[in-house]
Amino acid sequence: MAYYIGVDIGGTNIACGVVNDSCEVISRSKIKTNSIGNSLEYNDVLKVIKSAITSACEEAKINVNDAKSIGVGSPGTCNSESGVVENCNNLRFDNSPIRDDLEKEFKIPVYLDNDANAAAYGEFVSGAAKGAKNAVVITLGTGVGAGIIIDGKIYRGSNFAGGEIGHTVIAVDGAQCSCGRRGCFEAYSSATGLVRMTLKAGEENPKSIINDIIKEDGRCSARTAYKAMKAGDPVGKAVTDEYVKYLACGITNVINIFQPEVLCIGGGVCNEGEILLKPLKEAVAKQIYSKNSARNTEIVICSLGNDAGIIGAAMLFKS
Repeated sequence: MAYYIGVDIGGTNIACGVVNDSCEVISRSKIKTNSIGNSLEYNDVLKVIKSAITSACEEAKINVNDAKSIGVGSPGTCNSESGVVENCNNLRFDNSPIRDDLEKEFKIPVYLDNDANAAAYGEFVSGAAKGAKNAVVITLGTGVGAGIIIDGKIYRGSNFAGGEIGHTVIAVDGAQCSCGRRGCFEAYSSATGLVRMTLKAGEENPKSIINDIIKEDGRCSARTAYKAMKAGDPVGKAVTDEYVKYLACGITNVINIFQPEVLCIGGGVCNEGEILLKPLKEAVAKQIYSKNSARNTEIVICSLGNDAGIIGAAMLFKS
């Protein structure tokens, strides 16, 4: 049995797992990203990554050297050829030679890629996109992350920054996006965008159940409008309809460009299952260019959850 180590770097946690050659996670470790020195500086986070790797291997009862390779999924622009994180908005990782530093520490091959690419590759090798040749995986979280698989390989673009689907515009001069543009797919279809729409609807409709749910939960989440809708609130229904409208627009654009066999969506809002998926599929079916094709893209919900990034990173050696 061969073992591979996968590291998923996040702004909050570093998750690490030992994965076998059947893509099963046999051990896990998770450490707060800023647990050493309360810092997001590269050298401090690197210490956390090393500790997470060591902990996962100890739990699996193997030595790090027993693993064939280490794969790392990191936020930002990751040069998979040089093994350098060239820039990263969430962590102070600019021009950080993470591959060389980890190879020097552990003496086994290290592979690096963007975290969204790694998660997409995880779904491709072991999850909802398994068996496809061409796939797109979109994660609806704080932002909109995406990974593109073409002919079984991760598409990275000529500058390793390809796949930023979240920063394509679906509403010219629309809502402000964190990237500086207005009207981005991310501004409308991320969990953050859905929360913004929900809060706005609650403010404009003081008698809406939305406000009762926010008070009861102590916060507004990506599921607040869906809770209100399921309770029979027309304002909640209007918000979820608006959300699906924008989500369908962005997904239709992706399908029209790539025509993948499967398009997977993930993130907390996808826990709504068919309540989200059914109207989304109906809206996309009306808009896609290839309406009459017998081989249209299948839209499904990601199946690996938080393990997607670990499994995908661990399997980067063959990406």
